[in-house]
Amino acid sequence: MTRRFLHNRVVVRGAGEMASGVMRHLCMNGFEVIALEMSSPICIRRRVCYAEAVFKENVTVEGVTAVVVNSAEEAGVAAGNGRVPVLVDPKAGQLHALAPMAVVDGRMLKRDIDTDLDMAPIVIGLGPGFAAGENCHAAVETNRGDDLGRVYFTGCPRSDTGVPAPVRGFSRQRVLRSPADGEFISNCRIADIVEAGQVLGDVAGVSVVGEIDGIVRGIIHDGLGVTIGQKIGDVDPRCDKERCYKISEKANAIGKGALEAFMALKARLPSSGNIGSV
Repeated sequence: MTRRFLHNRVVVRGAGEMASGVMRHLCMNGFEVIALEMSSPICIRRRVCYAEAVFKENVTVEGVTAVVVNSAEEAGVAAGNGRVPVLVDPKAGQLHALAPMAVVDGRMLKRDIDTDLDMAPIVIGLGPGFAAGENCHAAVETNRGDDLGRVYFTGCPRSDTGVPAPVRGFSRQRVLRSPADGEFISNCRIADIVEAGQVLGDVAGVSVVGEIDGIVRGIIHDGLGVTIGQKIGDVDPRCDKERCYKISEKANAIGKGALEAFMALKARLPSSGNIGSV
């Protein structure tokens, strides 16, 4: 069946930090961007995530506003007005109705990926688990280092190291992880200054204790269910409040890479309104 695609529209699966970096770059370059999210997204740096619109109805990150919507029709209207509509649709069931030229998978799943080449004329994957030519047309490197943001039109990004980037000598120590399975309740807010040994929340009655002095750069919403070992917060030893509300250099680099991939792949497509068939 031949399917018409909207040349200026991009659907992004996920609206966490890295996906939000991608969306902002696309929006700033004049594209309509629609995000698909879960009903209760778990985002650490939620002040810079468009997924926050699911909880607050609308959120503005560095000049771009996202709004929660309830249908593909509402999403089209919001996107046409220069906003990022966030539609609760984790399985991408509304993708056909949205008719995007491109799909970007920014969920950072690393495994069990259900995005594939047939979703749109252009499919871009972020990070491990993607292989250009297999489940996407291009993949973007998300590991820190010289290749951060590099676009792969063949091959795949490096495997996840599982080690947080060091900040002033602190790596694993700056990450808050759940000490148990259960519901998270916090004792702090984003941008709070905290000390090593301070209780920053609890999961099922088990305390979440910070390991270093710093500022709470990110922490998940209260009431969300988590599993033992899951990342739930981030303490930054630099104590720079402004960093709590700015998209990171990493997310910006990934956003630029995704934009590069999109523009390169778009240039290869026919100019007809009917791009390919699905």
